[in-house]
Amino acid sequence: MTMTMPAVPVELVETHPAWLDLKDAVSAFRALQIKDGSLAEDADRGEAAELVTRIRDAVRGLAPAFPHDAAYLEALDVDLARWADSGFGIPDFLDSLVAFQPQEHRVDGLRHLVVFPMTTQNGSPDRLLEAVLVEVVWPDFIAELQETYTNALFVPIRFVDFTGGYDTNSAVLFPETVAMREIPRFTWGAIFADREAARFRRVVKAASDITKLDATDELARLLGDQRLTEEAFVMWDLIHDRTHMRGDLPFDPFMIKQRMPFFLYSLEELRCDLTAYREATKLAADEGVSPTIRDRARLVRVAILFDRIFRFPLTGTRTRNYDGLGGQLLFAWLHQHDVLHWTDTQLAIDWDEVPAAVGALGDAIDELYWKSIDRPKTAHWLAAYELVRATLEPNPASRWARGLPDEILVGAPKGYTDAVLDDEFPLSMFYEALGRKLGDVIASTSGITAQRVE
Repeated sequence: MTMTMPAVPVELVETHPAWLDLKDAVSAFRALQIKDGSLAEDADRGEAAELVTRIRDAVRGLAPAFPHDAAYLEALDVDLARWADSGFGIPDFLDSLVAFQPQEHRVDGLRHLVVFPMTTQNGSPDRLLEAVLVEVVWPDFIAELQETYTNALFVPIRFVDFTGGYDTNSAVLFPETVAMREIPRFTWGAIFADREAARFRRVVKAASDITKLDATDELARLLGDQRLTEEAFVMWDLIHDRTHMRGDLPFDPFMIKQRMPFFLYSLEELRCDLTAYREATKLAADEGVSPTIRDRARLVRVAILFDRIFRFPLTGTRTRNYDGLGGQLLFAWLHQHDVLHWTDTQLAIDWDEVPAAVGALGDAIDELYWKSIDRPKTAHWLAAYELVRATLEPNPASRWARGLPDEILVGAPKGYTDAVLDDEFPLSMFYEALGRKLGDVIASTSGITAQRVE
């Protein structure tokens, strides 16, 4: 029997019995699934059917609180019913995914109820059922900024509540992670600004203490204000995300699923971040935009710099860690350009020199991309390696650093990729020492949200 939801403000949905029952049922169902999303061979089919009935009842009960998602929630009910009727094989939620269009409702504070069988990037690699309550982050200055930095697919959100796949390091909600029979044209991508901000504040506060860094006013503001930091990350993500597929050689390796050496992913992500930094520098000085945009632009520069040099290099394993490598590269570049100093166990930064140094690294990557329009793919890969190698020391066992043998050079690109070590550019002694003191802090950010950061 469908659960009837009393009139209740959508802001209180996370405490309502229907949501709590939905979470419980989804969590119990997840325990019956295997990697591809289907039920385990020995799973109790009767129990699974009862759980999906509870899930459908709860969704129908909650639906009146989400009128903007009516078409999606109706399609979700059909997809759940079809999955159950077909015996819980590999799930297919294409129809409900196509019906979910959060980019059409970018309103600050607007909430969505999202239920899909899906993987969670940096969370669970298994396509398990998830339920998550999210809230859109769309302050007025972002709406103003989006008129210039157009990005119709970008949906910044914050967590309200979630099931197990998001009690992890995952900070994105991407349609491509959902179980579906075919790939549609994707029309949105959502990023959890609150988790990004909360991780930044906890890790950078600890790293600043460890390195005895004198915090600037902008950094102090970020470390002291969760909502302000969320807004800075939304601005950063807006500009970063639109940079993919823009500029010379605009190939987003994630969207077109290229298999390539992981340092190419490092350079692409770093290119987008350095573009965001340089655009923020322009906006901070632009009298033609609102004071709020200029203020947040100054904060964006600080967020990019310290998330990159403190959290990125030490997060995750050393197995093809492309974000970690990008952070290492930025730190070493600033150090070797005499902008960042590590002396007498204290970190110091020449703040006036940072924009030019960051711009120079961005220019070097841009030049690599520009020149590579006229290069074969593998020649681009070799040139990219030399760019990174000019600043970071390769692993002493690296075949790339010694020079790839002719049989690889004349062979298929796969041979180049296979020759890259999992940890092609190991951590420096600075990061090894910092990691021993900061590792537990970084680990503690798994599952963090705005409510859990303090």
